[in-house]
Amino acid sequence: MRAFWTLVHRYLGLTTAAFLFVSGLTGAVISWDHELDDVLNPHLMEAKTPGQPQSSLALARAVEQRYPHISVSFIPLHAGQGETLHFGVSPKVDPTTGRLAEPGFNQVFVDPVSGAELGKREWGAVWPITKETFVSFLYRLHYSLHIPEMWGIDRWGIWLMGVIAMIWVVDSFVGFYLTLPVRARTTAARGWWQRWKPAWKVRWGGGGAKLNFDLHRAFSLWTWILLFILAFTAFSLNFYREIFYPIMTTVSEVTPTPFETRTPAELHKPIAARVGYDEILQRARSEAAQRQWTDPAGSVFYSQDYGIYGVSFFQPGNDHGNGGVGPAVLYFDGGDGRMVGERLPWKGTVADIFVQAQFPLHSGRILGIPGRILISVMGLVVAMLSVTGVIIWWRKRASRVKSLAAHKASALVQAG
Repeated sequence: MRAFWTLVHRYLGLTTAAFLFVSGLTGAVISWDHELDDVLNPHLMEAKTPGQPQSSLALARAVEQRYPHISVSFIPLHAGQGETLHFGVSPKVDPTTGRLAEPGFNQVFVDPVSGAELGKREWGAVWPITKETFVSFLYRLHYSLHIPEMWGIDRWGIWLMGVIAMIWVVDSFVGFYLTLPVRARTTAARGWWQRWKPAWKVRWGGGGAKLNFDLHRAFSLWTWILLFILAFTAFSLNFYREIFYPIMTTVSEVTPTPFETRTPAELHKPIAARVGYDEILQRARSEAAQRQWTDPAGSVFYSQDYGIYGVSFFQPGNDHGNGGVGPAVLYFDGGDGRMVGERLPWKGTVADIFVQAQFPLHSGRILGIPGRILISVMGLVVAMLSVTGVIIWWRKRASRVKSLAAHKASALVQAG
């Protein structure tokens, strides 16, 4: 049985090694995506005009007037001192082709006081990789490998990395099992631990082969819980709508947002809003006042895939919310403006909180700065385990090939 699971571990590991190597290295970097973006692109992030900021809605309308082939899909309602406003934009359908236009950018950066456009970029662009797109390139590479749209579906890369995560979850248990002593079930508790104890140690002076093997085994054991959390949350985030959320609804009570109750529009057939941002914000602020919320409206977005507005409420600079779970959000229908749902951070059923915790756990934001440091370290550990696993396989394969060649040579000598 152990030989069987060794084979399973070997081939599951080889299947996922390259993907996890890329995901680990990129994950170590994007834990600090905002900070790194600020350092690389001060010309986009810093506003230097003194004075009273203009209305974000008015500035958004100005952006749409400059670029008639796009609509503003995300509006920050306040910027910190010396910060720009980052508008998200979505392409409109090109009437000549019947497909979404390709404006070449999806973010526009505006000085909130002067209203001057400071730059624009394609967040997540594959090419060219510039300092403006570097961080977002790594971010999308991390979870989708930049696999392009095919047959009207743009989620192939997300699904592929979701499958890799599922394999990783299974392999994490197989690998753990293989570290256990061979006769663990028949050995006394104290003797069992003595037999298992070496698996937790690294023989730093034991030579290259032993060091490589120990790094792979010991680091897998010491970080097993964190590795499992990363694997499981990667699966839940990439297959959220397809697998994770449906399973959660069958085993527990989950409060759905409008995104779980609606079918997304076809890629090139977005849902146009019939109610404007001004009316939605007025309704959202009125609803928040009735609930006695003290946080102001911090941003508003429109999803043309679902026909849904979302208004987020948070204090300036706290858009990630407590523990990285995000702010409170009120949802409104883009067709008639009626309220269709809400999202309250760290509130609801046990299942609601578990669902909300997936991204904070995966990103480490649930523990603040220490958690993000830990996730960066874990990204490097994942990359290291991928490399050491492949080296173990390669050395054993070379040994088997050498042994087989020696056996054939011996057989030929005996036959001669």
